Amino acid sequence: MSLGTLYLLPAPLDFGCEELTPLSEVMPEGTLMLAAKLEHWISENARSTRAYLKRVGQTHQLTLPLQQLQIQELPRQVHKQGDHDGQFDARGLLAPALRGQDIGLVCEAGMPAIADPGSSVVRAAHGLGLRVLPLAGPMSLVLALAASGLNGQNFAFVGYLPQDAAERSQRLRALETLVFKTGQTQLFIETPYRNAALYAALLQTLQGNTRLALSCGLTLASGWSRCLSVQEWKKQPVPALAAPTVFAIGR
Repeated sequence: MSLGTLYLLPAPLDFGCEELTPLSEVMPEGTLMLAAKLEHWISENARSTRAYLKRVGQTHQLTLPLQQLQIQELPRQVHKQGDHDGQFDARGLLAPALRGQDIGLVCEAGMPAIADPGSSVVRAAHGLGLRVLPLAGPMSLVLALAASGLNGQNFAFVGYLPQDAAERSQRLRALETLVFKTGQTQLFIETPYRNAALYAALLQTLQGNTRLALSCGLTLASGWSRCLSVQEWKKQPVPALAAPTVFAIGR
């Protein structure tokens, strides 16, 4: 019996937003067709995955009724602690692939295993000799970097910054020092309801000549990207940052 394939399927970036973008505008046709054919899924959250597949089914007939699709959730501790350190054994989730069934791996927004859980599943698939195939679709970090005008040849994604104000300022100064020493662009994100606090901390902590890029609501009709020096940002009205936002600093 041949083994199944693990497909990595991006999800639209409008998760949690009131404004939804038509899937046909942000997802390639081939990705949507493949998603409609899969019967087995591994997801960050089964409820959001069903909502995603319901949207897919509006334009591409699902191979089975939504209620009959098999969706396995990653454990809750994986969401909280991450699964990039190799401690979680995801082989049990891949049993259908060992029986020859293809499986889709999906997160709530963007590409699974990139700033989202899923790397443990990919690691396990390699260990079991499964074919791993990422599909094209929206990835907020790449879109934000491209729109920033900052160094796209040398960059790092550093995840979430500390919530404690003193620790956050210390981390920002360290990242800024790295920017000016190496030219490496630093990208990070925050939970949307804390975006405004992070923006205020950036203006308070960073040097005036540091360039700060914001990409807010990427792929939404109301989305925008802008990159200015910190000194120039201080002269602007405070931007509305209720939508998911990628922050980047560079020189």
